[in-house]
Amino acid sequence: MTCNWSIKLFAGLPERLGAPSINLQAETDQMSVADLKAAISAKYPDHKALIQIAFIARNHAYAAEDAILLATDELALLPPVSGGEEPAQPVTEPVERYVITSEAISSDEVLAKVIVPEHGAAISFVGTTREWTHGQRTVRLEYEAYAPMAVATMRQIGDEISERWPNALCAISHRIGVVGLAETSVVIAVSAPHRDSCYEASRYAIERLKQIVPIWKKEIWEDGSEWKGHQLGPWNPTEQLTDF
Repeated sequence: MTCNWSIKLFAGLPERLGAPSINLQAETDQMSVADLKAAISAKYPDHKALIQIAFIARNHAYAAEDAILLATDELALLPPVSGGEEPAQPVTEPVERYVITSEAISSDEVLAKVIVPEHGAAISFVGTTREWTHGQRTVRLEYEAYAPMAVATMRQIGDEISERWPNALCAISHRIGVVGLAETSVVIAVSAPHRDSCYEASRYAIERLKQIVPIWKKEIWEDGSEWKGHQLGPWNPTEQLTDF
């Protein structure tokens, strides 16, 4: 029996592969992540290198290379997430602390979500579009997200923070679409009983967001454009941060 496998594409992948999704025909309704990536690579051999460093998401969660997938799963091929030299809706959870939006973000509104009477410290990180990077002038940024998974992984960051720093709260809002110069692309707010925990948890949230949340940015320059991926080393969102 021939089964149809449908895999969604994000960021620069639709441009490279010429479609918003991939449809594969296979004689099986189960295969490993590694086998699926091999099948995709066979269909698009010119892009094998990029496909091999990408991750497969299954039902809004990253899947390990040896994980067994079903043809009925919701699948996506995810290139390295948006990163950079500096840290860089609506789909929301019930309390709306984790948000993907095409609208402007207010840092005060995000910060207000984590300020509670029992906490004595709160901090917000605001990421904006800068004009110059390595001598190249940016005109604007364009962000794309795998929205339901982005919200799920932002919520995961909040859970990790509350486990590492008991009672700490986190809220994250991230823009998608066009973000002009000096405009806000992301706000991460953290509160905790004491300031030391607050600073540490905020830094953790920023680095973890760059590591696992499926959001990509396209830098638009005066003379061209490029999708930017993670620039801090090998991208493996299944690993935990160890520097905290």
